[in-house]
Amino acid sequence: MSGKKVKPAPDVADGYVKAFAEIAGRIQKTIKAATHATQRPVRMIVAGGAAQHFYTAARVSMDIGATLSRKVLLPADLDVPYVDADGTTRVLYYDRQYNDTFALIHENADEDSRPLTLPGIDAAILDVRLLTPVDLAVSKISRFAEHDQEDIKALARLGLIDAESVRQRALEALAGYVRKQRRVKTSIRLACALIDSIPIEKKRVPIKRRR
Repeated sequence: MSGKKVKPAPDVADGYVKAFAEIAGRIQKTIKAATHATQRPVRMIVAGGAAQHFYTAARVSMDIGATLSRKVLLPADLDVPYVDADGTTRVLYYDRQYNDTFALIHENADEDSRPLTLPGIDAAILDVRLLTPVDLAVSKISRFAEHDQEDIKALARLGLIDAESVRQRALEALAGYVRKQRRVKTSIRLACALIDSIPIEKKRVPIKRRR
């Protein structure tokens, strides 16, 4: 498994990154105590709003939606408070109910995911990765609610995805889609038209963070 390493978007608050790393660290500690070295690393593939936030900082996600490559007895306390860029106190938590079974996901999405470097996390124990921007966009097409559309637009605005790449990946993902395809095919068409309508930003200006 390879992939270009991900750096958090400039506007992602330091507090969010630290809170995310704290949650990952607690999971890592459990893995280290419960599994033999030959059973490591455990892959943690992050999707949903958390992956979206790392790429774009367009909206703050309060939960971490992720899949683990092996069954892990998660620690009880996976809620971490932090201070956001605007000084607001928030709580980040690991979503124990997250399930990607009904999402539109390409069969190679996990293999193509990108490593996320976090302070204190040893990739040899817990390999934290984000879905690629294209696979993240594809995963939002099956539901295609208003916030999913906004997320897709944010990825397009930063030049992280293009319509043709999303269309091809989404159509390939249909082979493993477990629900009726008629509606999702319409959503693929609408998503690609949406991406084509978004101008790419030339430059991003980071938000000033409160220390």
